[in-house]
Amino acid sequence: MHFAFSRTRLGRAVAVTCGVSALLAPSATAGSSAAAVDPPSRGSVTSRGGAVITVTTAKVGVPGNRSVGIIPFKDAVYRSCAEAPATSTGCLMVGGVGYPYGIGQLEVTVEQWVAFLNTVDPGGRNRLGLYEDTESSSAWPKYGQINLTAGAADGRHYSVAYPEWAHKPYGFANFLEAARFVNSLDNGRLISKRSGSNGGFSYVTYQVELSARTERGMYDLARPDATRTRDAGFVVPSQNEWIKAAYYDPGGGTYSYWKYPTNAGVFGDGDDSAPSPTVLNPTTGDVTNAATQPLASYHDTGLPAPSWCPAPVLPEACSTVNPIGLDPVTYPDIYQGSLSTVGQARTTSPWGTLDQGGNAVEWTDTITDAPSGRDSGRVWRRLHGGISNAEAFQLWLSAVGLQPQDNVFYNHTYPWLGFRIGVIGDLASGTS
Repeated sequence: MHFAFSRTRLGRAVAVTCGVSALLAPSATAGSSAAAVDPPSRGSVTSRGGAVITVTTAKVGVPGNRSVGIIPFKDAVYRSCAEAPATSTGCLMVGGVGYPYGIGQLEVTVEQWVAFLNTVDPGGRNRLGLYEDTESSSAWPKYGQINLTAGAADGRHYSVAYPEWAHKPYGFANFLEAARFVNSLDNGRLISKRSGSNGGFSYVTYQVELSARTERGMYDLARPDATRTRDAGFVVPSQNEWIKAAYYDPGGGTYSYWKYPTNAGVFGDGDDSAPSPTVLNPTTGDVTNAATQPLASYHDTGLPAPSWCPAPVLPEACSTVNPIGLDPVTYPDIYQGSLSTVGQARTTSPWGTLDQGGNAVEWTDTITDAPSGRDSGRVWRRLHGGISNAEAFQLWLSAVGLQPQDNVFYNHTYPWLGFRIGVIGDLASGTS
């Protein structure tokens, strides 16, 4: 999906201030009931090798499920594209996956990303370009998640900007960075693997010692159009894997698909059946209305966007200081929504994932044609999920977006761009 900025404040501002059009028009999430979710576990611990992180994945079954037809951003779903009306945007068949797999219960967090940075760049030299100055709390008081300290000890140069950011989604990712994180997991040492269940859903929790090797693994990043190189391992989910985990309900929905990742909704009713928006603690970003279900972090029409700013930051700095050069009137109008603590909305998809609708939009590894249909020499990939600064339509099943995998402009200006981990095949403890 092209980041449909024509329908967002940020798109208009970007066009005015930078001469660049478009951001993202993400997709939806699924989950009808509130699950009893434990607080996020610590994202990393110190190891003699790389940092050790814990990733919990939801098991997605019913292999061979049928795909469904969608027209991008149209409030409808079809048994097949043969039944869909002809449009200039065409029809896509999505959601069918022929094998069981796992997908992250939660988005990759800031704490986990910091652990990764300190593992792959212990000297803090940023030779891989995994860190942007705009990610710092000084450059961007409201959205800066991570600080880089030149004089720190090896393996400690990167730090979570404020403790409240630790369990928020990492929000400055491009696809190549997400692929390096996956390669670090894939080349790392699988310390333990534990299966369990909660709320009727099945999960697998992996404890992995990260590797400093990121150029090759599941993805060979010497190739611009890198695809999966192995039949088993950690992955960035594909478009169909992501959509199935978010929307496919073998026991309900319309043609077995939900409109939102939080609830089945009603196709054709606009946002009438959308989930309620989260309300956040203004200084911590914790969700305060989790008892209201279904729930997602997005900007509902006519209501304030879910927002917060770290307590040590002065209100004036939070509402005016930005690295993009936007004036004090335009900036708070454009950048309203904030990322919430992962999992606290508590509304599950049909497979037990959380936050696939709203919060951060998420990368998939699915390559797609450029929106112009011409070969521009850039690699475009699909994204899904909506964001805390976007309206309900970006949570729809049909909200399929696309972006260049290495869009440097968005690395600097878009603080809501994340990802979650997938797992294919069978991983055994003690292996990489």
